[in-house]
Parts: sequence; C-alpha cells; structure tokens
Amino acid sequence: MNVTTTPAPKSSILVEVELPSDRLDKAVAQAVNRLGRRNRIPGFRPGKAPRPVLERELGPGAVLDDAVEHLIQDAYRDWLTGTDIVPLANADVEVVQAEEGKPLIFKATVPVRPEVTLGDYRNFNFRPEIETIDDAKVEQVVGELRDQYATLVPVEDRGARKDDYAVIGFIGTVEGMAFEGGQSERMPLVIGEERLIPGFEDHLVGLGVGDATEFDIAFPEDYGEPTLAGKVAHFKVDLKELREKVLPPLDDDFAASLGDYPDLAALRVEVRRRLERNALDRARHEFSDRIIQYAVANATLDLPDILIDQEVEVMHDELRSSLARQGIGEEAWLKATEKTEQDLHEEFRPRAEERVKTLMVLSKIADAEGVTVAEADVEAEVARAGERYARQPRLLTYFESERGRSFIRSTMRRSRVVEQLVDEWLAAHPEHPALPHAEDDEAESTVGEASAQAAASIDATDPGSSLAPEATGEDAAAEPAASEA
Repeated sequence: MNVTTTPAPKSSILVEVELPSDRLDKAVAQAVNRLGRRNRIPGFRPGKAPRPVLERELGPGAVLDDAVEHLIQDAYRDWLTGTDIVPLANADVEVVQAEEGKPLIFKATVPVRPEVTLGDYRNFNFRPEIETIDDAKVEQVVGELRDQYATLVPVEDRGARKDDYAVIGFIGTVEGMAFEGGQSERMPLVIGEERLIPGFEDHLVGLGVGDATEFDIAFPEDYGEPTLAGKVAHFKVDLKELREKVLPPLDDDFAASLGDYPDLAALRVEVRRRLERNALDRARHEFSDRIIQYAVANATLDLPDILIDQEVEVMHDELRSSLARQGIGEEAWLKATEKTEQDLHEEFRPRAEERVKTLMVLSKIADAEGVTVAEADVEAEVARAGERYARQPRLLTYFESERGRSFIRSTMRRSRVVEQLVDEWLAAHPEHPALPHAEDDEAESTVGEASAQAAASIDATDPGSSLAPEATGEDAAAEPAASEA
C-alpha cells in the first residue's frame, strides 16, 4: 500500500492511497462470496452463486462496488491504526481509479483537530473599568425597592392620567366592520405604556370610572397585521376601573420592613455596599472578556466545518431550551418569526465559529500555562450535578459519561486559566483596587447549565477538549464516507 499525506484546507489532511491490483482482485473474490451469502439466488446455495449470476440479479457493478467499498474501509483503517492522527469525523472519500487489473486509487479528506498558534495574550494595554457608585445610584435602587412594595389604590376623585392602572372595555371597527382582536370586555393596561395602537391611551386621559368615549385612530403603516396597516379605525371605549400606585413612605419603618435595618441610613449603607461589590464583580467579568477577545484576535487557527456545525447544533438546542422554559414550542416560534431551521443555522454560524475559536484558544493557553484539573475536582462537579439536576436524567447520564467528564474538565480549565490571567495582572498592578472573585464558595459550579444541557442533547464532545473519539467508545471515525468518483 502506497500512502501520501498532505495538509488540506480547514484543518484536514488529504490522504492519497494506491493499492496493488492483486488486492483488488482478492477483494472482488471476497465480494462474490459475501454477496452470495447475503442474497438468496434461486438455484444456488448461500455463497455459491457465480459472479455473472449475481450481477444479473444485483446489477452489473454490484460486485466491484462492494469490493471497492470494503477494500477502502480496510485500507483506511490499516493506515489510521499506524498513525497518531485522530480524525474528528468520517473521512470524505473520492475514488480516483477502480478498474480490475489496475491498482485501486482513492483519496480521503480527513478532518482533524486544528492547530492553534497563540499570539500575545498578556501584553494588552487596557485595564479593568470599575463603575463609580454615587448617591444618585443608591437612591435609584432605594426608589426601585419602594416601587416593588407599592400598593394600588382605587381612584375616585379625579380623572385618569398617565401611569394609572386601568381596566377598559372597547369595540373597534374599520369601515364599519369588526376585525379580529378589535374588542375586549376587560383589558388591563397602564396608561402611557402604549400597549395598544400608538396614541390610543391618550384618549383615556381625563376619563372617570364609568365614563365612555369614542374616537378615530389610524393603525401604523408598519402594523403587524397587513390588512389593518395604515387604516383608520373607530373605537368605543368605556373605563371600568382605575387605580393609582401609592409608594410607601421613605422612612425608617420602610427600611425596617425590608430586613434588619435600624433606620433608612443603614439601608442606604447596605445598598451602597452591594452596588460596590457588584461593580467589582462586573469589572472583573468585563476585564476577563476583554482578555479573551484579545487572545482570540491574536491567535491563528483554521477551523474544520464539523466543529462549527456541532456548535451550531449546540446553539440551536440552547434556543429550544430557552423557548421551552417560556412555554413556547419551536415550531410556533419559527412560524411567528417567519424563519426556517436553515435560516436559524445561517444566523448562528458566525457566532458558532467565534465560540469554537474562543474555546480552542483558551484550551491552548491552558496548555501553555500548565493549568490542570484534578480528577477529584471533576468528580466533585459530577457529584454537584447529581444534586442540582436530580430530575434531569439525560443531563446526569451525560455528566457521568466520558464525554461529559471531558466537557466538565475543559470548562474548568478554561475558567481557571482566565482567572489566573486576571489575578496575575492584578498582582503586577498592586495600585489597582482588588477585584475579588464573585463566588468565594468553592462548591459553586463553574459549568453553566444552558451549555451543558445543549451539549448533552446532542452528546457533543467539547471542541476545546483533547478527548479522542476512541476514548468515547466510538469507531465511526475509522469508517470513511465514500463519495462518487
């Protein structure tokens, strides 16, 4: 067997194989026997039908095609066994020459894990940016707390005004005809939020409970229902209920109602403390993100399509999970957004490529920095997953598999290497305020549920891991996918 290999685009290897004609002859003889056993040929015992009879029954090229297919698989597997190459997926095979009496020649394009060439990931010229917490921001939060504890009180001594909570009944017509969605017995709304047609709620201002009004109003030209866009509608509206929001007094009693705060000043101190801690946490995360972006921008790698395709599937499943949590079916969502699954995948692809690049670059930096994750840490994460996702058997099965453990290990390595880079920068700049880790609790999980759920749904291998296909018990990569010559 004569084999030559050359690098090919998108992180693949082109393998050109030439097999002597006698191997093809032997493979043809084996194919005759194999097809004879597999197919019932009238008048012949299994495996005893001669080749002309088989080809009359199965087609003139059946024997040669079967021989070539099996010979290519055997030759490809023999070559792969003798190398340290780990294919990411089935090879794409092109048969160059397959004629009896001549050597069998084929080419196999083998996708492999891309080589990542790191650029600079340390000498960046940016710094963490910490938001300043002033009195106005503290008062904004205190105001939001008051709003959460507000009560709705019936309005009886005045007309409706902006920000009031109202319940209305209405009937709408266009050219004297009712239209779908144009009437309601009881419609709750907040006046001024423009839940209905822009300008509709302006006609409610000044009305008292029990009052009615009529008016004409035009639908916007870009209205979602084409049959109504730009048309003038006539509405009859009556105001059934009216309430206003009443905030609790801003005093010491209000502060005490929220917790162990002796007075309003103590509440403000606690609000400021939390805002400042959040600002530090946000600064650390944003700084980490900028370091990652810097490292990825300076790295060089050529991604194979299969890794991008896998990440697209992960992103698609993340969307499915998000819709399911909102009680929305994917089919209904696609119909409402006027998109197809192919449209989604095209939209996902650029972001999927960036995500894979990021995963692989961070994994390479972790290699360069010697960042490791002890098996005890992986097992601890699996145990935490067992508690956290006890009612999600599919996710637990994934975490307990070799693929799932690889996902956990790779995720933890990437997280640790980024935290290490941030800590090293802070150590080199002692004048900068400390940016403590948001979670001091070591039991806090570093593996995000959404990404884990999506990876588990398609049994994905983490693109940044070093897990070889054979470590998962798969042998699909050893079977080339033949294409027509």
